[in-house]
Amino acid sequence: MIKYIARRLIQAIPTVFGVTIFTFLILALSPGGPTGALLLDPSLTPQQRQEAKKRLGLDDPLPVQYLRWLIGDDWHYYDTNDDGVGDRQGARLGVLRGDWGYSFTARRSVLPLFGERLGATLELGISSLLFGLLLGVPIGILAAVARGSLFDNATRVLSVIVNAVPVFWLGLILLLIFGASLKVLPMGGRCPSTQLIGCPDLPNRLQFLILPTIVLGAGGVAGYSRYLRASMLDVIGQDYIRTAKSKGLKQRAVWFAHGARNALIPLATFLGPAITGIWGGAFITEQIFSWPGIGFLTFQSITAQDFSMLMAVAVFSAITTILGFILSDILYAMIDPRIRFS
Repeated sequence: MIKYIARRLIQAIPTVFGVTIFTFLILALSPGGPTGALLLDPSLTPQQRQEAKKRLGLDDPLPVQYLRWLIGDDWHYYDTNDDGVGDRQGARLGVLRGDWGYSFTARRSVLPLFGERLGATLELGISSLLFGLLLGVPIGILAAVARGSLFDNATRVLSVIVNAVPVFWLGLILLLIFGASLKVLPMGGRCPSTQLIGCPDLPNRLQFLILPTIVLGAGGVAGYSRYLRASMLDVIGQDYIRTAKSKGLKQRAVWFAHGARNALIPLATFLGPAITGIWGGAFITEQIFSWPGIGFLTFQSITAQDFSMLMAVAVFSAITTILGFILSDILYAMIDPRIRFS
């Protein structure tokens, strides 16, 4: 298993670099380019715009710009003070050496800002994933066991409705009902607006997490329940299930100890990428509930054409996606002992 994981990680390196090249070209060739939002000031003359591009190194060929972003250019000297003397103040170390650039919208380095927002997204993503699994898996198993019953038909109809409802519409409706009308839950945010520094511990602000978790996890409940129902229906017709029943085992042990474990094997295909998508799947939800996470930051970066931040998001997305598929393979082996990787 360790050799397999190591081999997959080595094979993933060219994929990550390919994603960075593709993303870099898209951003560089987009209308306005990386400095589109910076140079919207109508008072700037064409000469000042050209000087700004030169200072940022955006007048260089694209391969040079990419290499500067990747490995830096601190071996060059820059005359940042226009005094005829070169210095290194304008140099970059490059992503491979921990320099992810500077966010012009936030006026901060990218990596610390990204790290601050990542915690909020992981908090929301993990809670929504657990919400989807803890409800979706039992519902799918019970619907398969009680096939054709009122419970089975009701869950099938509800899953179709939930999948058909847009996320933004569901979020706005819940805010209207529980926030504006009943006023039992906050209208948005991660912590009270009166909290000037930081946020209280999670148990003291659970009310802020309830609605975003429901909105983000509702699709998971519908998807996991329907997929597990189909997988469970295939499993309960197998010979070993009939053998377990003939031995006099309790129905609960047959369904959950024998049937559910094998029915979960196909679910591992989706679970790995779903765990990876914890941080990036909340793009719309974070906008609706003003949740200060990566999705909210990405939206702001897109509208402001924040080149450095968007590159950081793209690289992190590629890495986590690859890790998600590797995690799926690991889950296969954990759920089914017959699966082994050489």
